[in-house]
Amino acid sequence: MKHFIILIEYKVPLEEIVKLTDAHRAHLQKGYKKGMLLLSGPQIPRTGGLVIGKCNDKEELETFFSEDPYFIHSCAEYRYIEFTPKSHQDFLSEWISE
Repeated sequence: MKHFIILIEYKVPLEEIVKLTDAHRAHLQKGYKKGMLLLSGPQIPRTGGLVIGKCNDKEELETFFSEDPYFIHSCAEYRYIEFTPKSHQDFLSEWISE
């Protein structure tokens, strides 16, 4: 598995984002259920969001996020940063090694 930080940057005013936030979070839940996502949340200030995830390759992530309401409505851009975890809390060992 490859590990990624996904940076989400909003392209529209926050008022437009707020309208889609519940649907966006429901979409992310699909990734959590698959074991693909570890954590997610809005940036401070709220100009975008951050997700940490894992999958077979970047294309799998791009496909997943292409179904995100923020993407569908052209409200956000996504940046995928692959990294290799070297150090982590013990409770993450299973998630990282899967």
